[in-house]
Amino acid sequence: MRARRFEWEGAAATAASLRAWGAESAPEVDVGPIAREVRAEGDAAVLRLTARFDAPGASLESLRVDPAEADSALAVLEPELRAAMDAAVANIRRVAEAQIGEERTVELPAGQSVKLREVPVGAAGIYAPGGRAAYPSSVLMCAIPAQVAGVGRVALASPPGPDGRLRPLVLAAAALCEVEELYAMGGAQAIFALAYGTETIDSVDVIAGPGNAWVREAKRAVYGTVGIDSLAGPSELMLIAGHDTDPEWAALDLCAQAEHGPESPLVAAAVEERVLEAIAESAESAAASRPSVAEAPLALVRVADAEAAIELANAYAPEHLELLETDAALLADRVTTAGCVFVGRHGATAFGDYLAGSNHVLPTGGAGRYAGPLGPGAFRRRISNVEIDGAAAELAPHVDALAEAEGFPVHGESAMIRR
Repeated sequence: MRARRFEWEGAAATAASLRAWGAESAPEVDVGPIAREVRAEGDAAVLRLTARFDAPGASLESLRVDPAEADSALAVLEPELRAAMDAAVANIRRVAEAQIGEERTVELPAGQSVKLREVPVGAAGIYAPGGRAAYPSSVLMCAIPAQVAGVGRVALASPPGPDGRLRPLVLAAAALCEVEELYAMGGAQAIFALAYGTETIDSVDVIAGPGNAWVREAKRAVYGTVGIDSLAGPSELMLIAGHDTDPEWAALDLCAQAEHGPESPLVAAAVEERVLEAIAESAESAAASRPSVAEAPLALVRVADAEAAIELANAYAPEHLELLETDAALLADRVTTAGCVFVGRHGATAFGDYLAGSNHVLPTGGAGRYAGPLGPGAFRRRISNVEIDGAAAELAPHVDALAEAEGFPVHGESAMIRR
């Protein structure tokens, strides 16, 4: 773990310095050539690119995966793992269902009404990353909100393993969520295939799910052709430690996020120097004895007080924020930009990654300033039904005046004829 001290420059300036340092290890990515290959060659390009990047040496003959493979994978899960996945599904679904808004009608003074309603998109593509491991939790986090939203067609893409097949845990999670449209494809090519369609794959309306820099940039490139959930990048954690924070607990929380890779920025802020030193020492020791922990950047920031720590968090807008302060519950409501806030000494980010019910697909890179967790809303769109009827006589002169001012006289005529 690469630790570095940062001097306090004010919340905004310190946050900018933290972001700049964390971005130093980010790779330069150009997804344009992949997009052109997928659009020109369809299935052939996706198969070739997936074999090259995800399953070197494997013989890939088809993108589509038989859902019977998913049922088989679910059937042989170890009981403890099946129980854990069942619990995660129940919690994620319950939180997602609480986010569905009810239809309502607004009656306005002149007599017109506007009915506000939401409808699901027709098709959603969800991406479960692969690479070093299988991530069934990402299947659950994406598929369940899409289903709660009412999406009729959910297509799952995930990189195949070295044998060219979807990983059993991903298949099991898909079966648990009753997702039957499965594709063994990963990376940017999977995003382009879902967005533009191929001979095998019908295009979708929205793409959601976390991924590496290539996936993120592919999602950026297709936005506008399809909707996307967010531009989620490497996992992030900021923790605010109090005088009684257990440095070993804090260290394990930091190391847990460092398991996502060397590009995952970590920040620890505290008022007391001894607390920062204890966390840094414990994190270094914990990382050294755990092979799964990558050499992620750990920024250490000493702040004047809890108020300054919250100001820094709001300026930095971390994906995950842990408040390990005694007064964590009082501080939590003052956080306005984090993707997810974990309150109190027992609030490890790992709970949110798997079982708390909150979604682990969260805004990164400071996007918490304008975005939030993945939920059913990403798969729904608002529609307004407007009924004018008797209000036309009162509203038309105002429409006419505004239309004339903007140089659109026929707009005015269209309204005035209905008086």
